[in-house]
Amino acid sequence: KTVTVRDRIDDGDGKYHYEVNKNETMLAREKQNMIKEKFKEWLFAEPERRQKYVEYYNETFNNIRLREYDGSHLQFPGMNPAIELKPHQKNAVARILLGGNTLLAHCVGAGKSFEMMAACMEQKRLGLANKTIMVVPKPLIGQTASEFLRLYPSANILVATERDFEKSRRKQFVSRIATGDFDCIIMSHSQFEKIPISAERKERMLNEQIDEISYAIDEMKERNGERWTVKQMESQKKKLEEQLKSLSDESRKDDLITFEELGVDSIMVDEAHNFKNLAIFSKMNNVSGISSSGAKKSTDMQLKCQYLSEINDGRGIVFATGTPISNTMCEMYVMQLYLQKAALEEMGIYHFDSWAANFGEVTTALELTVEGSGFRFKSRFNKFTNLPELMNIFREVADVQTADMLDLDVPALRGGKPIIVESEPDWYVKQVMEDFVVRAERIRGGGVDPSVDNFLKITHEARLLGTDARLIDKDAPNNPDGKLNKVAENVWKEYEKGNANGHIGCQLIFSDIGTPGPDKDFTIYDYLKETLIQYGIPAEEIAFIHDAKTDAQRDALFKEMRTGKKKVLIGSTDKCGTGVNVQTHLVAMHHVDCPWKPSSIEQREGRGIRQGNENEEVAIYRYVTKGTFDAYNWSLVENKQRFISQVMTSKAVSRSCEDIDEATLSYAEIKAVATGNPLIKEKMEIDNDVQRLKLLKASYDNQRYGLQDNFMIKYPKLIKTATEKLANVREDVKARDKELIDNPEFAITIGKATYTERVDGGTMMLEAISKCKTGETTAIGKFHGFELLVEKNFLDINYMVLRGKTEYKAELSTSPVGSMVKLENLFNGLHENIDFLEKKIEQYQNDLEASKA
Repeated sequence: KTVTVRDRIDDGDGKYHYEVNKNETMLAREKQNMIKEKFKEWLFAEPERRQKYVEYYNETFNNIRLREYDGSHLQFPGMNPAIELKPHQKNAVARILLGGNTLLAHCVGAGKSFEMMAACMEQKRLGLANKTIMVVPKPLIGQTASEFLRLYPSANILVATERDFEKSRRKQFVSRIATGDFDCIIMSHSQFEKIPISAERKERMLNEQIDEISYAIDEMKERNGERWTVKQMESQKKKLEEQLKSLSDESRKDDLITFEELGVDSIMVDEAHNFKNLAIFSKMNNVSGISSSGAKKSTDMQLKCQYLSEINDGRGIVFATGTPISNTMCEMYVMQLYLQKAALEEMGIYHFDSWAANFGEVTTALELTVEGSGFRFKSRFNKFTNLPELMNIFREVADVQTADMLDLDVPALRGGKPIIVESEPDWYVKQVMEDFVVRAERIRGGGVDPSVDNFLKITHEARLLGTDARLIDKDAPNNPDGKLNKVAENVWKEYEKGNANGHIGCQLIFSDIGTPGPDKDFTIYDYLKETLIQYGIPAEEIAFIHDAKTDAQRDALFKEMRTGKKKVLIGSTDKCGTGVNVQTHLVAMHHVDCPWKPSSIEQREGRGIRQGNENEEVAIYRYVTKGTFDAYNWSLVENKQRFISQVMTSKAVSRSCEDIDEATLSYAEIKAVATGNPLIKEKMEIDNDVQRLKLLKASYDNQRYGLQDNFMIKYPKLIKTATEKLANVREDVKARDKELIDNPEFAITIGKATYTERVDGGTMMLEAISKCKTGETTAIGKFHGFELLVEKNFLDINYMVLRGKTEYKAELSTSPVGSMVKLENLFNGLHENIDFLEKKIEQYQNDLEASKA
């Protein structure tokens, strides 16, 4: 719980209100952090206490050794022989076939579609699934179907066209799914959502969810010592019921055959991040990063995933996305809820708050105010704790492949990093920015009706202003040093350079704002096109993605880009970000605006930095207007990028020291550039230093606790064990010497019979061993007064064991005489253990002293 200190202000006439006391709140929160840190120190200070909690934690969470999947042995009957899957793709198929539910978290351009198609055909062939639906974004249906037939030319697939889901034809199409025997059914996200789940199952699942949440709230209240009245519980329950009912509203769906009646037992969802907006119920309030208002399509997907996991015992669902976590930490939980709900429940995690308590932390930090002129406090749920264990659980389902792991054949980034292009604000932009500050103060003071003006409105307008003032006011002056003029200038330079000497050089320009449309006074797209035509680029070589309305038109446009007939394509992240293959001749990409999510940047840049681009390097331009909202935008993206790269990394995630992420710094630099405020750059550098020092301190503490455990627990234990063993060996050596004087001749007892010939003894011993159980140690006889045992393991390496006061081992030979010679050598060499143990004890003593020092 985060502390906030409020002062009571008397308004007279017995009325009063509360205002937040910023200074006291800051001090109280600092104190709270200090108590938290102190508690951590206290917990680890006592070796016994430390041992107790470390053991509990390891037993509960840190108990997974991840399985590695090797697909090199897989055969793919029916696959196009001209296409050879890469090793990482075969491994991913093996994971889907041999493991359970899978999340293919591969970077953009790693070939996720082929992995799903191959797995789909293989699971059908092997009888692991009867009917698979592949759910893809609407613009990619045609492309997915043609790719599927390119990979498997004889596949029997059913493809849903736009017309199939028109009201009149929908029932007919869904009946075909139910009655037909298809290898794969391909449909869009929105079409998939229109197939309802049966009312009974839905009711049961929703009631289970309500019970879980009610129980969770009850438990929390009890733990915090709060009494909860029946009235409170009922009102909370009622609220939940209403929310869940509205999320699973069926009015948009038809009275069709239900999802369960289709005979579908496997789904594969491409670009699965579109379903990450699932409602999360939590007691944490006023914390950024937790949303209790989800999307209906996500609730629908959750119910279908739950159904499939039930009937298949945790398999049958494959999600594919290059950006499983794109915005908040909750997305990690949502992905786990879809794919591994049972695994979370095994650890006692039944709801979000329990997950958050184990793996997350709410942090309070100073952030730039929306107006960009100062700082304010903000609580965010944005820090992972116990990351290695969380990643172990997550990686049971997630196949994470990042660009640095795959070494894909993609063009390099020109200059090694994006080119940041700054533009100076003119007098008009500065004036509007000052106006925003005044408006923001007025809103914060509460003197404005939210329907007239609010922070969201300012945020939107400030974002437009950062790109071009004419988006807000069509009569605003055209700033010659403005962002759009710089974009046009750079596009022209790249055009001249890329198309010289008979080469073809194409470019992509991304902007999510100022898109073309009727009745718009000013659009970025039209202005850029006009300016580029003035520079000398022919109008027919410039295209807007928005002009391609149908799938056929999109395909034709992409083909023209690939052949170089069109040289400049202007589009938004939504329409031009995912699944657009125009990379053949791309030489440069331009970010006119900064998208909200790091994943959008990755998706945009993945259009050019992907396999199939014939250029050796690609330039990426990012445009920033100083002193505008661009600063705040890049700062948001930087925060998100920091934690995503902590999780989606190929390196082993650790709690100990590692440097601040580089991808973060380039965002941070942009933020500093845009602000024009040197103090912010300084704050960021200090933040990074503090972060690094914290990590170093944690690493130092870790080492210190380790050494403390060494000299208080580990080495005393080892010395005690070795000393006891040494005493036992000395007694065994005495017994052996006496036995050799009394009975010098060879004799071995197997079962109840004694043999004096080595061949006979060895033969009977090997026979007795063959009857022993694998994985156990079994007594088979005696040798010179010592008990003789055999230890059989699953690796087919068997040991004979002599047991006196302690045990001595030697590997068995396959020949009878060889085994007897080894046995005698073991028996005659008992005294060698004395020397070995004395040296070991001396080494432990030295290590103990070194740990103390």
